[in-house]
Amino acid sequence: METVTVERVIDAPIDDVFAWLTTTTHYTSSPLVVRCRLTRHGEGAPYGVGAVRSHLWLVGWFRERITHYDPPYATEYVVERSLPPSRHELGRMTFTEVDGGTEVRWTTRAEIRLPVLGRPLTGLLLRPILTRTFGNILNAAHTALTQQPQCRQV
Repeated sequence: METVTVERVIDAPIDDVFAWLTTTTHYTSSPLVVRCRLTRHGEGAPYGVGAVRSHLWLVGWFRERITHYDPPYATEYVVERSLPPSRHELGRMTFTEVDGGTEVRWTTRAEIRLPVLGRPLTGLLLRPILTRTFGNILNAAHTALTQQPQCRQV
């Protein structure tokens, strides 16, 4: 089982950062993410507890269910099904107000479940792929939330 944690400070208010990062259709800003859909709304909010998300990455397909939703401080999820098969114990994003913005900590704990190859692939591929993809998504959030609107002359 690999645990991967990626952290970033995003120069934007905590409410905005939480809203952007819990709306997984934004994840396609990462080059490794092909498609993300909300397939079932959660309780009290589209991405609240019980929501089901479907993600297609270049490396596989994942169906996730939101298990904890505490805006704007935390959200947790579990991967219920995936191809290739995986075992997933934790997916968590926490949001903390800091001087100049919001610190985001994204942690996941998972492994690839394939006979013979699962353990070596988990160690060799899972950590770098997740680190890069989570980092790309956090960078995209920073860009989207800190861009100044362009003035148009009429």
